[in-house]
Amino acid sequence: GLPEIANELLRVGKAHQIWLLEGDMGSGKTTLAKMLVKQLGIEDTVTSPTFSIVNQYGRGEKQVYHFDFYRLKRDMEALDLGFEEYIASGNLCLIEWAEKVSAFLPPERFEVKIETVNNDTRAIYYRMQS
Repeated sequence: GLPEIANELLRVGKAHQIWLLEGDMGSGKTTLAKMLVKQLGIEDTVTSPTFSIVNQYGRGEKQVYHFDFYRLKRDMEALDLGFEEYIASGNLCLIEWAEKVSAFLPPERFEVKIETVNNDTRAIYYRMQS
């Protein structure tokens, strides 16, 4: 199930702070983000950051930043939000619609792609870029 998949991704991708969650609208990117946060032991309620662009979960040592750049009009808006500080923070950054900010992404990242097979089934692929 999803908890096991999240744990496996966290194990495989643990060396990377920048994660790109890729997939079509409704494919389950936010659902996966929720499970990743939960499996890290953070009990905050995870919601889609569609309107706020970024949500922060956790406290102190263990924090996760969750971005949704779907509504971003220009990539420079990301810099106004402090995107560079977030990605330099050393904390896990989960990024949806990362292609909108590709100019600011570091070369080292963990890419997770969700493909919709049918209503009930998703295929999840990952690769590390370094």
